[in-house]
Amino acid sequence: MVDRKPEVQLQNPPTDAISSVKFAPQTSQYLIVSSWDCTVRLYDTVNNKLHQKYMHDAPVLDVAFQDSIHTISGGLDNQVKLYDLNSHAESILGTHEEPVKCVEYARLVNGILTGSWDRTVKLWDTRERNCVGHYEQNNGKVYSMNCIDEKLVVATSDRKVLVWDLRNMSQYLMRRESSLKYQTRAIRCFPNKEGYVMSSIEGRVAVEYFDSDPEVQAKKFAFKCHRVKENNMELIYPVNAISFHNVYNTFATGGSDGLVNIWDGFNKKRLCQFHQYDTSIAALSFNHDGSMLAIACSYMDELEKPPNSIPNPSIYVRYVHEQESKPK
Repeated sequence: MVDRKPEVQLQNPPTDAISSVKFAPQTSQYLIVSSWDCTVRLYDTVNNKLHQKYMHDAPVLDVAFQDSIHTISGGLDNQVKLYDLNSHAESILGTHEEPVKCVEYARLVNGILTGSWDRTVKLWDTRERNCVGHYEQNNGKVYSMNCIDEKLVVATSDRKVLVWDLRNMSQYLMRRESSLKYQTRAIRCFPNKEGYVMSSIEGRVAVEYFDSDPEVQAKKFAFKCHRVKENNMELIYPVNAISFHNVYNTFATGGSDGLVNIWDGFNKKRLCQFHQYDTSIAALSFNHDGSMLAIACSYMDELEKPPNSIPNPSIYVRYVHEQESKPK
C-alpha cells in the first residue's frame, strides 16, 4: 500500500474569501468551491489541478452539485445560475430580490432549493427552468440551510430554526428558537435524519432532535468549542462550518481559531483535532464515504479588525483515518 500524505494543498485557490466547498456526489475526484472573488472553481483533487472555473457578476456565497456534471450557484448578484461542466453552458434559473445565501440540491423532489436574505426559500425545476415554489421564512433572512431526503432545516437571522417537509410545503413542520444565544453560522442535518447540529459566532454548537417526545428532547445539548485560554482570558471564536460523515453520523466543525475538530454528537465526545491552520476555517465538506475532508481556509472574521497581514485563501484535502471519525 502506498503511504500518502495526510493532506494535500490544492493549487490555484481563489483570490478572495472562500464561501463554500462541496465534493461531487459519488466521486472524491471533483470538488467545487465558491468565493468572494466572483468565481466558482472545479478542482480535480486526484491530479491537484484547477479543472475549470466560471464567473458570477458579484461574490458567490454558495454552490452545490445537482449531479456529476451540473452545478448551481448563487450570491450577491441575486442570481441562481445553472452550469454544465461538460458543455460549459450556463443559464440563469431565476433571481431572488436579495442575495442568495444558500444552495442545496433536493434529490427527493429533483429540484434546487435556494435560501436568500430576502427571507424566502425558493424551489426550482431545472428541466422547466423555472421557480415552482416560494416559501416565506417567517421574517428571517436565511443564514444557513440543509436538506436530507424530505427534511429541510432553515436557520434564520432572528435565531429561529424552521423545519420543513419537502413532500408538503404548504406550512413548516415546526419553528424553534435557537438554543444558542448568538447569531447562527451553520446548520446541518444528521445523515440518519434524527436531528440537526447548529453553530454560532460565540464558540458554541448545539445538537438538536426532531422528535418532540420529551424523552428524545431530553437528549439535546449544547457545548462550548473553538475557544482558547490566554493569560487568564478566554478567547471565543465563531464556529463557521459543520460537515457530517455520512457513514458514522459524526461531524466536523471549523472555527475562526483555525482549528478543525471531529465530534461524536451522540456520545458527547471530541474524537480528534487536526493541526492549526494559518487562518479561519471558512467551509468544510466530507466526501460521500467520509474518507476525505475538504478544508477551506480564508480570513472571514468581520467581527474583529483584520490583522496586518492576512494569509491567502487556501484549500486542503485531508485523508481522514477511521480512528479520527468513527465513534469509539
